[in-house]
Amino acid sequence: MADIATLVRSARRSRRYSQRDLARRAGLSQSRVAVAENAHENPRFDTATRLLAGAGYRLYAAPTTRDDVATIAADIRHALNRDEPGLAFRYLVQMNDHLVAEHGLLRGVLAITEPELTGSKTWDAAIAALVDYRLNQEGVPSPEWTSEPGRRLERARPLLVDPADPVPPLEEVPGEFLAHGVLVWGDSLESV
Repeated sequence: MADIATLVRSARRSRRYSQRDLARRAGLSQSRVAVAENAHENPRFDTATRLLAGAGYRLYAAPTTRDDVATIAADIRHALNRDEPGLAFRYLVQMNDHLVAEHGLLRGVLAITEPELTGSKTWDAAIAALVDYRLNQEGVPSPEWTSEPGRRLERARPLLVDPADPVPPLEEVPGEFLAHGVLVWGDSLESV
């Protein structure tokens, strides 16, 4: 489950609001928005719902114990910041496993919150491709964020985890990954 800071930041950014814009819309101070987005202090439930409503969102509960895409994407971002692409890939596989474990709309619920960018266009495209891949399998529409230009590469490139890894041939790459410009072995996404 995404923490409140991630939800509020994601909701605000999806509308392209500044913290001041969201504060005005929610009837709160800009400093209260900053504190809510900081993740060091969880805001009260009524504050969180006001902030989300200010960005045009509502908070719902879903029957799952699995982490959502936005939460795991934050873990990927932290691993990449520490220059640990192997760990980032393990988190991507974890994201995959969490999506596969749910079915129907609940799978879509895990992907609805737009994850923050990781700092790597290739990894951002890979996250969007994975969401498209797994939601398409269930016939669930992908959220709009997966189609944003920043989530697709202009030229296909491999998801580099280990420089010694061979680049997969195009016929081994799932179509959704090809569409996002990320070359990844399809069998690396299947449970063993």
